[in-house]
Amino acid sequence: MAITPRISLAVAQLSVQIGNKRVLDNINFEIESGHHLAILGAGGSGKTTLGKVLAGIQMATGTITYSEHLIKHRVWIPQQHVYKNKANITDFYYQQRFNSIDNDAAPTVLEYLDHHPIGVQLLDRLQLTHLADSSLLLLSNGEHKKIQMIKALSAEPKVIIMDQPFIGLDHQSRLDLHTFFDELSQQGILMVLITSSEEIPSCINDIIVLEHGQIKSKGHRSEIILPARPLSVLDQRLNMSPAIQLNALSDFHTAIAMKEITIQYGTKKILDRVSWSVARGERWLLSGPNGSGKSTLLSLITADNPQAYACDLTLFDRRRGSGESIWDIKKKIGYLSPELHVCFDLNCTVHDTIASGWFDTIGLYQKVSKEQHQTILNWLSDHEILVSHDKKLYEISFGQQRLVLLIRALIKNPTLLILDEPCQGLDDLTQSKMLACIDMLCHLHATTLVYVTHYTTLRPACITLQLALHQGRVVYNGPLALP
Repeated sequence: MAITPRISLAVAQLSVQIGNKRVLDNINFEIESGHHLAILGAGGSGKTTLGKVLAGIQMATGTITYSEHLIKHRVWIPQQHVYKNKANITDFYYQQRFNSIDNDAAPTVLEYLDHHPIGVQLLDRLQLTHLADSSLLLLSNGEHKKIQMIKALSAEPKVIIMDQPFIGLDHQSRLDLHTFFDELSQQGILMVLITSSEEIPSCINDIIVLEHGQIKSKGHRSEIILPARPLSVLDQRLNMSPAIQLNALSDFHTAIAMKEITIQYGTKKILDRVSWSVARGERWLLSGPNGSGKSTLLSLITADNPQAYACDLTLFDRRRGSGESIWDIKKKIGYLSPELHVCFDLNCTVHDTIASGWFDTIGLYQKVSKEQHQTILNWLSDHEILVSHDKKLYEISFGQQRLVLLIRALIKNPTLLILDEPCQGLDDLTQSKMLACIDMLCHLHATTLVYVTHYTTLRPACITLQLALHQGRVVYNGPLALP
């Protein structure tokens, strides 16, 4: 059904019921022709569900009416990148990225884009031509986001609905994407972005704020008062939390010692003569643009990269490859990364996902004690996760999944905590609480911390040191220097 040219999109009495939960409740709004929309809200507020409904991939009651020239040309770009290997399946395992023998299992960037002329042009426009012949397995989280968007734009859509486009991108890439969105908005494309209050492109005219599946506020961006980011204040309730227990595996002097480490796949050098030392109790910010080698560096520490055996690498005062198992290493480490999230089994329950942190497995294969079960419930209560512990991960929002995986990393109070973009997808208040929690753990137990974020102001206050990478090389190693 076509509508007057003045309105690009009209939504009336839109509701979504999933199981016994009403995810969206009586959503009503209009977008004028030439306007673009940002959807904001806390984790679990229904943002992604609304995006999927607008894209036509989620059933709903009510009406959605696009202008006639828009309705058949919509694309949905999800927050999490998903692609198939050359056998046409999505069955990738977590460590596969770091196993060079498996690199050919995934298509190259150009193969993934089907050599589409528009895709090739966009690679050039977004300064990604150097990735054209790279295996998708070797891309960083931020690089995946860009390629994912190029793939969608190759279909020449008239409506783009994108979930958290800025997540995982470095500072310069976010600035470039703001400019790129402005360009797209001038091409007659209707843009609907699910984003945060801090990342609203200038082309966006209208804003909807969701809360518990309902519209809390809506209007022109000049009319909407966006919530201020809460201050990161230590939550004193954590002092009494039974979740915080002394870690008995902290008898070492040096957590990490790397000397002249080089990692390459074929002719592509990922790390180039990297040397770095982390003493027990130090807190480091690991920084660098997308594709600078951060994830590969961390994979050596977490015992997920087989090339570690050929490197001059010492972990917890013991030379790598001197007889310790990967489980001896992992039991001292709490870890979270975007790659772990991508590969985690979303059929796991919230409870089993958190419990697996004690055993360093992706999924739970051992029974937990009554004390461990109660500890999980205490964590969920302390951090006000308003979902049942027996919910499956796929039944909760992306932000809630990320929070559950963050608790998984913290649950055993590890002596070394490695957090790669842990707050991706979390709303402002939850980010603040979790940063305070990480600070508390570090202060109480002299926890060693390596923290990665592209939002350098959103970091635990305890960080005092910084290692910066660029194109696989160390460009800075010393006291914290921002950005």
